[in-house]
Amino acid sequence: MKTICINCPMGCPLDITEEDGKVVVRGYTCKRGLEYGISEYTAPVRTVTTLIRTADGGVVPVKTSAPVPKDRMFDVLQRARELVAPSDADIGLVVDKDVLGLHSDIVVTGRPLPHAVNR
Repeated sequence: MKTICINCPMGCPLDITEEDGKVVVRGYTCKRGLEYGISEYTAPVRTVTTLIRTADGGVVPVKTSAPVPKDRMFDVLQRARELVAPSDADIGLVVDKDVLGLHSDIVVTGRPLPHAVNR
């Protein structure tokens, strides 16, 4: 598998294979690249960012507090579509604790915007 490491600005091209039952990562230039390659091959995760509605019809930016399994990203996005944040939501407000039992919260990351996005 070929990918680009996203753990630092270097953006090292990684070549990840499995040899004799062991994950082998080539192309990294730091320890973080090795760890990222192994994680990306064995159990890829992503931080989910999106907008959710506010009580007054606006929207507010949110993200997961910790990465979630890549294969559950769309489940988290579907759950986010169901959420409504207070109109005066502050940065850091937890809108959904332990979303879908994934050990990650959905947290407000910016100020509410007054106009809703067309859906």
